[in-house]
Amino acid sequence: MDGDADIARTAALFADPARVRVLCALGDGRALAASVLAAEAGLSAQGVSAHLAKLREAGLVVAEKSGRHRFYRLAGPDTAELLETLARFSPPRPVTSLREGTRAQALRTARTCYDHLAGRLGVAVTAALLTRGALAGPADTRRRPGDRISAPLREHPYTLGPAAAPVFGELGVDLDAVAAGRRPLLKFCLDWSEQRHHLAGALGAAVATRFLDAGWVRPRTEGHRALRLTEEGTQALETHLGVTGLAA
Repeated sequence: MDGDADIARTAALFADPARVRVLCALGDGRALAASVLAAEAGLSAQGVSAHLAKLREAGLVVAEKSGRHRFYRLAGPDTAELLETLARFSPPRPVTSLREGTRAQALRTARTCYDHLAGRLGVAVTAALLTRGALAGPADTRRRPGDRISAPLREHPYTLGPAAAPVFGELGVDLDAVAAGRRPLLKFCLDWSEQRHHLAGALGAAVATRFLDAGWVRPRTEGHRALRLTEEGTQALETHLGVTGLAA
């Protein structure tokens, strides 16, 4: 016969600030690799692995294998609700270092994925292309059952839309020239940070090249894939695609 619920044992898991940072990084429903969690939580690879093992043992986090990689997510909405409840009863935490948080936020906001746009910027551009008829397919770009996490989609439901030529032309992308190449025109990836699809393939690469050549985005630092949206880029997104909320 079991006794009363061992609340203290579960509560002890939330007594470690690093472990709480791991849970909070997963709080928006994403499935993240241990290396990404380590960066977002400011932990070493060994440290985040130890915390994930305890959280999995407690049933708060589950692991999902995709190819050679393993991704972690909250076990369910009850875990997220528990986090929210604790947050309501908790005082604000003083900020002592923004370095790791800033880097993680920069990657989530805008980055390159191979040679195309990813992060919030990449999925926003893809969604806008669907809305404006440059692409055709489901309006909901969220991860579908069977989509491998953070990987190119082997099969996707998207095609060029009826307004493809004028919309891409307004962006400064020569659709005919891109289509004439040997590389597949349309490919899509599942964005690891947003868990939504973003445009890849020859057309995705052409869009990213245009953004860079026009000065709409710039690398944050040399050799780093995080991108910085410029003021010109913010204006161009609103003018050509109706995208707002991604201020420079």
